[in-house]
Amino acid sequence: MASAAENMAANMNLGNFAQAAELKNRLWFTLGALVVFRFLSFVPLPGIDPVAMASLFETTKGGVLDFFNTFSGGGLERMSLIALGVMPYITASIVVQLGTTLVPSLQSLKKEGESGRKKINQYTRYGTVLLTAFQAYTIAVGLESWGASQGVSAVVEPGMLFRMTAVVSLIGGTMFLMWLGEQITSRGIGNGVSLIIMAGIVAHLPTSLAKVFEGGRTGTMSPLIIIGVLVLAIGLIWGICFMERAQRRVLIQYPKRATQRGMMQADKSHLPLKINTAGVIPPIFASSLLLLPLTIAQFAGTASKGATDSTGNEILLTITSALQHGSPLYMALYAAGIIFFCFFYTAVVFNPEETAENLKRYGGFIPGIRPGKHTETYLDYVLTRVTVIGAAYLTVLCLAPEFLISRMGIPFYLGGTSLLIVVNVTMDTVSQIQSHLIAHQYGNLIKKAKLKTGRTTR
Repeated sequence: MASAAENMAANMNLGNFAQAAELKNRLWFTLGALVVFRFLSFVPLPGIDPVAMASLFETTKGGVLDFFNTFSGGGLERMSLIALGVMPYITASIVVQLGTTLVPSLQSLKKEGESGRKKINQYTRYGTVLLTAFQAYTIAVGLESWGASQGVSAVVEPGMLFRMTAVVSLIGGTMFLMWLGEQITSRGIGNGVSLIIMAGIVAHLPTSLAKVFEGGRTGTMSPLIIIGVLVLAIGLIWGICFMERAQRRVLIQYPKRATQRGMMQADKSHLPLKINTAGVIPPIFASSLLLLPLTIAQFAGTASKGATDSTGNEILLTITSALQHGSPLYMALYAAGIIFFCFFYTAVVFNPEETAENLKRYGGFIPGIRPGKHTETYLDYVLTRVTVIGAAYLTVLCLAPEFLISRMGIPFYLGGTSLLIVVNVTMDTVSQIQSHLIAHQYGNLIKKAKLKTGRTTR
């Protein structure tokens, strides 16, 4: 551990960083792209009344719109050109990824290498356009009727022209963000789409911290509670760092082979199984499904007084009141959703049968386990036990902030999902920077070796 920390410190020192011109250019490009993203979040759609939009959005606090507004950096609250953010692209990517395990034609494409990957990416883009168009039209229609019961309208001139303009604008905004994320991945420091989501979440952190400290100043929050919240946040960040790096390493052994000296040597390697293979997908999906009824009720105006004039409205209002943040039913369903999607998505991204077949093809085997079906059963058994730990970790991580949000009024965007995304992306970004620094050092060593070789030859 000490040597690893010393190596990381050596790779991240300022002297090495100052000499890495390519890395600095990549960092400046990434920073500029994120600044463009933040500017776009303040450009409203044509035909939107910003004042009316802000007042109407206040009525949806705690709904799914508030959840996705966090990921768009406040763009949904202002109904900007990038109000949908990159969520349609992520949803389309997940659907296509599911298809590669369920649809035979997509399975064959996945095995074709680079050409198959390009076709899969093309299908993902097509799916993003279709999904964005559907969501944009739904939002445009909803905006026209939103607030009718209160006599407020966020749309200046409702009609088909506004709907078509909103659809085209939102498609353009989402596709531009998708392109911007790809540029950050290729010309920046990587993880383009993830960095865009993280930038939207981090943009809210100063406001959330200001609200917490303002509560302590005005006396609405006890100083002990504020200290407890900060300690809990630090503890959750440490726990995320530990669990996201944790893995179960399965020993893989290969047959003995002859070396140059005629000796027989057996190769060994490890198959890493992450504790949290599903990543941030389970809490996002579980939150979206649970918050959807509340959002529908808020759009329909059933949450306002006098909205119980029909049996349908009464049923919807009863459901939404039972699914409020912090309620026992909400907590139970949220935990069940996280656990379900943990196992479901892990089964999608890791195929024990395919892994066992690949090991058998290249002569690898797990000591004490026969190749083929027995290896598949063993990997499935180990992965299930690991996923139980990962599901428990995600459940505790997401339910602890939810309890604080409902009991103490902590802002929504300090939830476990937001922390999970921010810490994960930060760790990956630091790893990318470290990789660039190591590559730069190797390049310098190769140049020096060539110079010395040239001098010796002379």
